[in-house]
Amino acid sequence: MSNLKKVLLEKVSCKSIWFMRQAGRYLPEFQKIRTENPDFIKLCLNSELSSEITLQPIKRFNLDSAIIFSDILMVPYALGQNVFFNKNEGPELSDHQLDSFMNVSEKNFSDKLSPVYKAIEITRKKLNKEKSLISFIGAPWTLLVYILKMKKNKNEINIKVLEDSNLKLEEIIHKLISCLCLHIKNQINAGSDVIQIFDSWAGLIPNERINKLCYLPNAKIVDFCRENKIPTICFPKGIGEKFKEFNEIVRPDGINLDQHIDPLWAKSNLKNVVIQGGLSPDIFFKSDKEMISEATKYIETFKGLPYVFNLGHGLLPETDPDKVKRLVNFYRSY
Repeated sequence: MSNLKKVLLEKVSCKSIWFMRQAGRYLPEFQKIRTENPDFIKLCLNSELSSEITLQPIKRFNLDSAIIFSDILMVPYALGQNVFFNKNEGPELSDHQLDSFMNVSEKNFSDKLSPVYKAIEITRKKLNKEKSLISFIGAPWTLLVYILKMKKNKNEINIKVLEDSNLKLEEIIHKLISCLCLHIKNQINAGSDVIQIFDSWAGLIPNERINKLCYLPNAKIVDFCRENKIPTICFPKGIGEKFKEFNEIVRPDGINLDQHIDPLWAKSNLKNVVIQGGLSPDIFFKSDKEMISEATKYIETFKGLPYVFNLGHGLLPETDPDKVKRLVNFYRSY
């Protein structure tokens, strides 16, 4: 059993390190592939290249876990929306068509994402058996932000979209949960052994809606995973001290802190869960001394507890791979 899976299932202290967005934009070997493959969705559907990208940081840093190179928006893509990635602006989806969205069959959904599952199969065969292979999904709320074009900028959404009387929000969420559970099952069957659930926009949900839009949808997916003995890590980014309530309601195996959560607060308030991450990705832009000092704070805070060393957000494009290497070496030798 891999270190990560052991930590999550058995709640034991065991050295485990990986980074969100470790496969991708900051690595020169990825940039070369990306230059030759400008269509991001097509790249995600290229099983051989997706697997190669997934393994690049493992070859470079010997991390404990690989996370499959894909995107949370592959799900709306499989549900009939076109997905475009505009440079410096982020993803953009075509208009949501409720009828076609609701009528996508399980077979058509799985068939459209079969290259993703093939990439997982290829990667699992090439990956050391002692290392975990992580797959992931976007939580229903975060997908809704993109599906319904609610995003205004990095810190603001148009919540009024939800007031449309013709929206049929509950039906859409139900369909998303069903397809996300199918996507999880397919990824696990292909060779993944851990699922991370990214709720990247959770911090922008109004208080009066957070139970319905964040806690309950995440809980339903985690319950599905628990019934199928699939380890889960949830990342409800930006919800502050609501992490405690989220953890108590959703009950994931692991929970990823964002960089705004005080690790001492997390240690005191997040119970019966494996804590992951928390370090700001900005530590790679500081001196080595400052980087090591910040990392030490997290290691010491969670010493003796089941903790997975990671970040509070994904690696940034400007990150120097050599700094990542020095942090990994420090953690290994600590």
